[in-house]
Amino acid sequence: MSSVLSQLQPAPKDQVTLFQPYLPAGTKREILPFALSLYRMGNLEGERYVDGGDSIPFVATWNVSNLPADLSRCQIQFEGNPDFTYDMVIVNFEFVSFLVDLLIHYKRSQKVDFPQEFYRRLLNIATEEKKPTVPPA
Repeated sequence: MSSVLSQLQPAPKDQVTLFQPYLPAGTKREILPFALSLYRMGNLEGERYVDGGDSIPFVATWNVSNLPADLSRCQIQFEGNPDFTYDMVIVNFEFVSFLVDLLIHYKRSQKVDFPQEFYRRLLNIATEEKKPTVPPA
């Protein structure tokens, strides 16, 4: 999968423009076109790295939608075992932001892994003040 990430092409400008208001200026916005291309793929293979332990392979899948405020269902299966499958419903702009963080981490470490905050959301252990809310319609 790492070769797929290194070969990502930027998403079209009209798609990027829709998501830009949801990300802070700077590095995250620079990576956004590539994160949107990854998002459009609808799946990702990687490894969850655990300090002092072995990495745990995962496959993540999600449904793709065009609008930032739409909801996506994201599912992750660890070690190819259906008993270790987790899913969550998340607003697209939040999920794309996690993909941006994943790509930033990949550029630094060559490791394909979601940020820790993603796993907190996935496992439903985020604190109340950190739980994002859906913007008003």
